[in-house]
Amino acid sequence: MEENNKKPEFELETDNIMELPMIPLRGLTVFPNMVLHFDIGREKSINALEKAMITGQHIFLASQKDENTDLPTPDDFYHIGTIGKIKQMLKLPGDSIRVLVEGMFRGEIEEVLFEVPYFRCKVKRIDDDTDLSDDAEAEALMRTVLSSFDEYININQDLAPEIFASVVTIEDPGRMADTISSHLEIKLEDKQALLEILDPKKRLEKLNAVLIKEIEILNIEHDISSKAKSQINKNQREYYLREQMRAIQEELGVGEEIEDEIAGYMERLSKIELEEKTKEKVEKEIKRFSKMQSSSAEANVSRSYIETILDLPWNTESEDNIDLNKAEEILNEDHYGLDKVKERVLEYLAVIQLSESLKGPILCLVGPPGVGKTSIAKSIARSIDREFVRMSLGGVRDEAEIRGHRRTYIGAIPGRIISAIKDSGTKNPVFLFDEVDKLGADYKGDPASALLEVLDPEQNKDFTDHYLEVPFDLSKVMFITTANTTDTIPRPLLDRMEIIEVSGYTEEDKVNIASKYLVPKQIKENGLTSKQISFNEQSIRTLINYYTRESGVRNLEREIGNICRKVARNVVCGDTKKVNVSGKKVTELLGKKKFRFDIIKGEKEVGVTTGLAWTIVGGDTLFIETTAVPGNGKLVLTGQLGDVMQESAKAGVSYIRSVASKHKIDEDFYKNLDLHIHIPEGATPKDGPSAGVTMCTAIISTLTNTPVRKDVAMTGEITLRGKVLPVGGIREKVLAAHRAGIRKVLLPKDNEVDILDIPEAVRNEMEFVLIKNVNDALKHVLVKDGKNDN
Repeated sequence: MEENNKKPEFELETDNIMELPMIPLRGLTVFPNMVLHFDIGREKSINALEKAMITGQHIFLASQKDENTDLPTPDDFYHIGTIGKIKQMLKLPGDSIRVLVEGMFRGEIEEVLFEVPYFRCKVKRIDDDTDLSDDAEAEALMRTVLSSFDEYININQDLAPEIFASVVTIEDPGRMADTISSHLEIKLEDKQALLEILDPKKRLEKLNAVLIKEIEILNIEHDISSKAKSQINKNQREYYLREQMRAIQEELGVGEEIEDEIAGYMERLSKIELEEKTKEKVEKEIKRFSKMQSSSAEANVSRSYIETILDLPWNTESEDNIDLNKAEEILNEDHYGLDKVKERVLEYLAVIQLSESLKGPILCLVGPPGVGKTSIAKSIARSIDREFVRMSLGGVRDEAEIRGHRRTYIGAIPGRIISAIKDSGTKNPVFLFDEVDKLGADYKGDPASALLEVLDPEQNKDFTDHYLEVPFDLSKVMFITTANTTDTIPRPLLDRMEIIEVSGYTEEDKVNIASKYLVPKQIKENGLTSKQISFNEQSIRTLINYYTRESGVRNLEREIGNICRKVARNVVCGDTKKVNVSGKKVTELLGKKKFRFDIIKGEKEVGVTTGLAWTIVGGDTLFIETTAVPGNGKLVLTGQLGDVMQESAKAGVSYIRSVASKHKIDEDFYKNLDLHIHIPEGATPKDGPSAGVTMCTAIISTLTNTPVRKDVAMTGEITLRGKVLPVGGIREKVLAAHRAGIRKVLLPKDNEVDILDIPEAVRNEMEFVLIKNVNDALKHVLVKDGKNDN
């Protein structure tokens, strides 16, 4: 931009009104007496330029109010602008034109004649006609403005000092104001305001105010910059040292390794199909990594992040091969029994095959330890040719285990879900959450709540790990969970899962599992052969009944392995060539028996009844002993009874008081006698409502001095009206009774449907009596005058 001190020649029309093509300028204001160039590319602007070139090279230049408007209307540009003359034009690549113009006079649009194919306007020329050569005020204003402009140039490093020398020689106040205004780095609106002031003195006053404001802003910027420089001196020194280290590394060839690493990242990224936002974030991180010192801690964090992103199986998935016949064959091959569980799994796979979607309930396998929950999940993965991933949730208390750590510190890692999927190499594995009932929560967050998003098919398609900070699709992952009990699973999480009960094995089941699976497996793992060791059925039953106490077969396998190791030692030492393991041999090898189970024997007794209990390792028999001694009505409960069991005993006493006369019991027994209820094995805590009818029967037997049949077991909760309510764990309780030699069991009437869950072999040997109230139970267990002996 340069000044033009010559008086421009111009052919004026009548009354200084002329018709001119007009170009709206974006982000630019042209002042009179100035020469500058700008580029145009809009069709209307090019048409106006071409028209001006063939009609005297005169054109009207006005600034747009908003430079982002691509198709302006007359309301979108200022009506006061500059009449200019085109000095030169140059076509540039891309259909744009560079124009050199000379500003001549101010002008004001009187009327817009037409807008297409270009703007053509009636423009009124505005001259500075006032002669201020002898005006002292104007002279004072010029000197003030020059002083302010000199200070402005000294502070603003972007302006050359020569500009001030060219401005000093201007004698006309109006031209001086226009020349200085054109050099200021101020807003377009402020420049337009100076252009629209027609009085030269008022224009100088406004210009001086603008200069003072800009000088103040520049001084503040200078102060801020000085403070910032003093604060970054240390960082600047470190930067120079890092640059020197980088130069040394380049000499050693380390720099080339970094470039190769970055090129490798970009190549791997180009082969992955990602969402646009995800791809942009990864590219940005790679570019950021390229500017870091390779040995710095920050670079290591960035490198780990990039490699984690690129290692994830964004587009890799296993091809489903769901064959129900094959799946059933694999499930039968891997597991003995569990018919209902297998049936439900096959139904689940059938729905997936038909719907071609995984949307639906998440399977939750619930059962005691060692019953094969984890191995069922493995069999499902094997049956449909998918990768298997297992994540144990036992003791997990930190939400970051699920969602990952934020990358705000060194050592941050992704959550275990993303890590496991990365290790699996496929985006649709069978993912097992083991021990979901043992999740914890503390000040670090609630992992169970974090799992809600993971296990929800509507939300997990955009699962965002805190470490990744980009969404990853989990909707194609087949999630399966396991638990020992549903009591400790949070209700919202349980609501997302379908419960499949995997109950304990019967003795016959364990014998078959040991013979077909566990014994061959342990013989092989301990380096033996069938020619060196063999197990008969009696040895396996001895292990089941006297060396293990569980619903599953985990400890049974461990004890079989223990025997195999002892035999392996004897074989290696040459003491024997083959061992046939019998029941007696088991005791020789493993020592004395660890457990016992109750075998019903002995005579009928008064006040002793046989109950049934459920434990996490299966069912068990429970003997309840009652005695009455003279006293003042105390009820003593021993044997580590829980609150629920104590309440059942109290409810039983209250019921007996209400029917005392019916059973020929002294109505004041609660005043004259102390009742003591004891359940043996006092070191073991006991609780639950199932023993209600058993304790009530024992008390009535004691108070009436009537013996009770030992070979009849019972279970059920009672009310104050003597009704017997249904209870759980019927299958396990009946199996315990059968093992103890009991062949008659009293069950609540409402538990009739549970009898079908009992194995048929056991069911055929048992007699089930369905009772509605305590009186029904008394008819079958109390022995009166030799009756009910059978």
